[in-house]
Amino acid sequence: TGLPPTIEAVTKFIDNPDPAAYEQLIDTLLESPQYGEKWGRHWLDLVRYAETNSYERDGTKPFAWRYRDYVIRSFNNDKPYDLFIKEQLAGDEFETLTADSITATGYYRLGIWDDEPVSQKQALYDDLDDILLTTSQVFLGLTINCARCHDHKLDPISQKDYYRFLAFFSGFRRYGVRGHDTVQSASIGPIAVDANQALQSQMRQQLDKELGELDRTINNVNNRLQGLMSAPEKEDFKAIEVRVDIARSYVGKGFSKQLVDKYVAAVQRRQEILDTRPDEIAKTLVIKEIGPNPRETFVLVRGNSNVQAEKVEPGFPSVLSPPEPDIQPSVHGKSSGRRTALAKWITSKQNPLTARVMVNRLWQHHFGYGIIATSNNFGAGGLAPSNPELLDYLANELMDGDWRLKRMHKLIMLSTTYQMSSQSSKTGESKDPTNQLIWRFNPRRLTSEELRDSILAANQSLNLQMGGPSFYPIVAPEVLHGQSRPGAGWGSSTEEQRARRAIYIFVKRSLVLPLMANFDFADVDSSCPVRFTTTQPTQSLSLLNSEFANRQADIFADSLRKRSPDDLPAQIQRALNQVTQRRVTGEEINRGVQLVAQLIETGASEQEALKYFCLVSYNLNEFLYVD
Repeated sequence: TGLPPTIEAVTKFIDNPDPAAYEQLIDTLLESPQYGEKWGRHWLDLVRYAETNSYERDGTKPFAWRYRDYVIRSFNNDKPYDLFIKEQLAGDEFETLTADSITATGYYRLGIWDDEPVSQKQALYDDLDDILLTTSQVFLGLTINCARCHDHKLDPISQKDYYRFLAFFSGFRRYGVRGHDTVQSASIGPIAVDANQALQSQMRQQLDKELGELDRTINNVNNRLQGLMSAPEKEDFKAIEVRVDIARSYVGKGFSKQLVDKYVAAVQRRQEILDTRPDEIAKTLVIKEIGPNPRETFVLVRGNSNVQAEKVEPGFPSVLSPPEPDIQPSVHGKSSGRRTALAKWITSKQNPLTARVMVNRLWQHHFGYGIIATSNNFGAGGLAPSNPELLDYLANELMDGDWRLKRMHKLIMLSTTYQMSSQSSKTGESKDPTNQLIWRFNPRRLTSEELRDSILAANQSLNLQMGGPSFYPIVAPEVLHGQSRPGAGWGSSTEEQRARRAIYIFVKRSLVLPLMANFDFADVDSSCPVRFTTTQPTQSLSLLNSEFANRQADIFADSLRKRSPDDLPAQIQRALNQVTQRRVTGEEINRGVQLVAQLIETGASEQEALKYFCLVSYNLNEFLYVD
């Protein structure tokens, strides 16, 4: 689930004599709604999920959070993996449309978008290449994108194969051309109102409250700017840009940069809320095509959009000896039907890659690395499988089990291999020093999201509210002012909202939270199959000195004092219980008491000393690592 167990849950499990207790625990965790949040985050890494476009303006992608919620919901509902693929690739072409099938196509809109390209034609092919790269690597483990300008240097994939595969997407409308209105028309579509009307209403109330605060800020600044600028109504992209430029022209003319920056940030945040505020008719990011007749596709000489060679039709990589695509017109008449043909081939049991790629990812996230360590590259440029027979076995199990992922999780976690200790041995180290054959369990450090969530869980302030618009953590002014548009695109959230799980943090490409970046958050500009774990001094420094860690340590210390007033040993014991999720020894409690006493001797107050102990507890290896 990505969350630590409570000390009570651990004690209950340890004291349970039932031989089936472990299997029952697995079932409980797989049914937990937090399972979808944990495993959905792995998928979001793969599909380069972010809520902004990158480049200089890094504008917001309206309603991108609905795709994130769709992914979490799909994992929690144990949606068959083949259906999960079909919905994302061609959900808008289903005969019976659902909110999920439409929302899923937001997959195509998650990439970076240049709203001021030098060449619109080249930009279109760059966008299509991003889709091709992500689709081929995520679902097939193939680097077809390497054949854009010439035949693949390592795999038997020709340049013609590349453009035949590209032709499946040739009917796309770009995310936008330039400006707010073009994005709204090209990439935003309606879906059925969410079944949870109360949640919709709550979201609107939260955003309306923030709108009121922003309007007050704007009006206050207006008064100081002599009323020369009025509070904006809902305006298009260009009007907002003009308003911002005018505001900045007042800097140095009797008005401070800080005042004008405050106005600019408020105006831009106001527009973002108006773009994303849930309406009675819900909206989401979607794919739209130019119509039932897609553009013609040509092989481009050296990838140059202005130099066309032979015309090609849609086709699958010839190296896989595939059938010809069976392309049927879309029943709705708004698209070509090509993506449906692609989705059916990718999810066919005759396709040798799809199931293997997915079970390899499951294995990777359970054991630290996949049976094929290069999980986005099953070609010659990747690594060979450490156990080909096991990979084939798991792939067949996935397909034979109706493509259900929870069944695969349980199969893996009930295995003797998964239940091995992480203890090392001289024999094992001498025969397999890198543990390729999994003769022991691989200890691992918490991910950036797990770390943040675990800190909140330790002090018992974690808010488990699921879904809805993303929240904005507090970010230092120095970080906000380092953007190309200082303070723009970053809102404010209530303390309650800021205590939600990290998967609900607003993902801005040009502003990765320092704590998340220090602990190896995913690169969201392209598909991220593996997060490489680093160890560096800034990690400990951020856990000791960051605003987030210190604020949470204050909350932690306050909760300990309220639970056990005037009883320092009990406070230390409870703190270690909540951080380590185990029974602590008397010696450990005594060391904690001694540390607090030493801090008080050096000038810290009792409150400060307990807070510092909480900060130290966040840095314990036992807290940071799972073994």
